[in-house]
Amino acid sequence: MNTLSRKRTGYLLVIPAAAWLIFFFVVPFYSLLASSLFDPEGSVLTGYDMTWHFANYWDVLAEYWPILLRSLLYAGIATVLCLVLGYVLAYAIAFKAGRWKNVMLVLVIAPFFTSFLLRTLSWKLILGDDGWIVDLLRAIYLLPPDGRLLATPVAVVAGLTYNFLPFMILPLYASLEKIDQRYHEASNDLYANPAKTFFKVTWPLSLPGVVAGTLLTFIPASGDYINSDLLGSPNERMVGNVIQNLFTTTGDYAHAAALSVILMAIIVAMVLFYIRKAGTEDLL
Repeated sequence: MNTLSRKRTGYLLVIPAAAWLIFFFVVPFYSLLASSLFDPEGSVLTGYDMTWHFANYWDVLAEYWPILLRSLLYAGIATVLCLVLGYVLAYAIAFKAGRWKNVMLVLVIAPFFTSFLLRTLSWKLILGDDGWIVDLLRAIYLLPPDGRLLATPVAVVAGLTYNFLPFMILPLYASLEKIDQRYHEASNDLYANPAKTFFKVTWPLSLPGVVAGTLLTFIPASGDYINSDLLGSPNERMVGNVIQNLFTTTGDYAHAAALSVILMAIIVAMVLFYIRKAGTEDLL
């Protein structure tokens, strides 16, 4: 009787999470998928008819594939930069910070105390034509006298890197902090130099954090539209900008939904391939 009661309790505890998942993921996804097959001739005013118009997918791919590739490229570059910068900082916090560890962790999450929009707007000021960074780059001749950073791919990638860096640092720190220092000591006892210790001990043991951090960075960065909107120009538009414009400005729900589904499918395929290649399915 007690065993049956415990089983029922377990099922009851799952109900809230399952209901949340159904109402806020399954239902919206079904609505998005259905919208992608609407008749593109419809409108918000006249309504849309379900015509199973699979050509919507081909239409948006033919028109927006360069922007889709640009979004994946910007997100990929930002993810690599976040991995390099985040790994160094996470390593320093985990192994070198000592009593300052908690302070440094607070500084990592401190940007979350302000809105995403305000943080991006601050980068618009920092990278502005009259900002100190542009003046310095002009002074050392890395930029021509009329050169600029704002409204360039550099500004968009910089904004993505800054905004999503904490999502990389925290999983990396969680993995690095769990590494038993005795592994490092054993490596030193076997006369391994620091570089060999890192690549043979530290890096493999931190792979779960690397995989989690890259996914948490790449996925939202691929669909971001704030950074390209505020820091870029029309030449740096990302797929998130196109989807937002189709939904809110032109009211083209069919093509907006089709482009959203394509983006989701590409990201899911890339994630599955990445996890399989990383060989960490059992670690996650």
